[in-house]
Amino acid sequence: MAGFNIHRVLERLADERPVFHSEADFRFALAWQIEKMTPNAGVRLEWPFSLDGANRYLDIWLRTLGIAIELKYRTRRFSIPHEGESFSLKSQNAQDHGRYDFIEDIRRIEEIAAERRVAEGDSFSQGYAVLLTNDYLYWKKGSKRTFDEQFRIHEGLRLEGKMAWAKGASEGTTKKRNQPLKLSGSYELHWEDYREHSGRNGAFRYLAVQIV
Repeated sequence: MAGFNIHRVLERLADERPVFHSEADFRFALAWQIEKMTPNAGVRLEWPFSLDGANRYLDIWLRTLGIAIELKYRTRRFSIPHEGESFSLKSQNAQDHGRYDFIEDIRRIEEIAAERRVAEGDSFSQGYAVLLTNDYLYWKKGSKRTFDEQFRIHEGLRLEGKMAWAKGASEGTTKKRNQPLKLSGSYELHWEDYREHSGRNGAFRYLAVQIV
């Protein structure tokens, strides 16, 4: 959709909200920022839809623009005061699950796009899967082979085709995430700076993948 730029929205948001307590906090703040910048976007949170016979929810749906947005907020331990408010983030770890879930967001938006274009006459214009994190393990390429090798999302990588856990991945690793993921599109990954804070784990970066 001409005129909507997710990077511009996140740049403005970073000025007002350089850090968030939780993913829900991030989701609400981003939706509010979009509402301020594009008042007629028709912002909806937790938008319900049906996919493959199951009821699902989309993090943010811009109804009048036909834009779908899914968000992830993954953190390492970090504490900072900001404008009289104390932020104390925990280390979530489980980066393999975080990567899988982010790629699943891309796949889900692809399916929403295909379904709505058929059922509702091209009411979908584009989608974004956004991951915001201060965990460098997401954007840096690892030096060791891991069970989630195909789910890596580091800088410069291209996501496409079918991805699955490596042979030997434990049941605990793949629980509730055992299905391979297959993408219809091809996406080159480029991480962007969100906000740099002093102290360990103070660098926040984001990955925004556009699905058209």
